[in-house]
Amino acid sequence: MNTTIGVLALQGAFLEHETMLRQLGVRPVEVRKPEQLTGLDGLIIPGGESTTMGLVAERWGLVAPLKAWVQSGKPTWGTCAGMILLAERAIGQKAGGQPLIGGLDVTVNRNYFGRQADSFETLLHVPVLGEPPIRAVFIRAPAIVEIGAGVDVLATTAGRAGEEVIVAVQQGNLLATAFHPELTNDLRWHAYFVSQVTHHASSIVPGA
Repeated sequence: MNTTIGVLALQGAFLEHETMLRQLGVRPVEVRKPEQLTGLDGLIIPGGESTTMGLVAERWGLVAPLKAWVQSGKPTWGTCAGMILLAERAIGQKAGGQPLIGGLDVTVNRNYFGRQADSFETLLHVPVLGEPPIRAVFIRAPAIVEIGAGVDVLATTAGRAGEEVIVAVQQGNLLATAFHPELTNDLRWHAYFVSQVTHHASSIVPGA
C-alpha cells in the first residue's frame, strides 16, 4: 500500500520528520489546514514551542479537527512539544495556559528538563526498537510525570534528582516521545511508527 503520513507544519522541526519518512518510502504531507488531514494514514506532531503551536492551531481552526482525528483512533505521534499537545494534562504551562489536543492519558511537566541550556543527549534502552541503545536528543524537553492505566511505558531516563522519569509512551495508536528522534540518523522510531500506521490502515474494512 502507499502510505501517506501528515506532519503538522505550523512551527518546529517538521522538515526533519519529512526527510526521515521519505527515507522509509513514505509520502509526507505538510498539514496546516483542517482539510489537509483528509486521506492521511497517520500524523506526526513535531517538536517546537508547544504554546506557539497550540495558539497557531487554534487561530487556524485546527484544534477541533485534530481532537477529532485523535479521538477517531488514527495513529498519531507527538515528539517533544507534540507530546505536550497530545497530553490530557500539562503542568508548568505559561500564564493563561495553552490549547491541548489531548487523547493521551498522561500528565506532562512541560519544562521538566529545564531551558535550552539544559539540553542534552543520552542513550535509551527501548525494547520495542530492538537491543542496541538508541540515541535521544532532549531540547528544552518535557517529561511524563503520571500515566493512566492504558498507557505503556516505552522508555525512561534519569531525571533531575537521579530518579527514573518516563520519556516515551504508547496508548493504543498514540505514540509520544519527549525527545527528538528526527534530529538523529537512526530511523528506528520512524520505522516503528510507520509499522503502526500500516497495520492500522490494513485493519480498516472498506466501506465499514
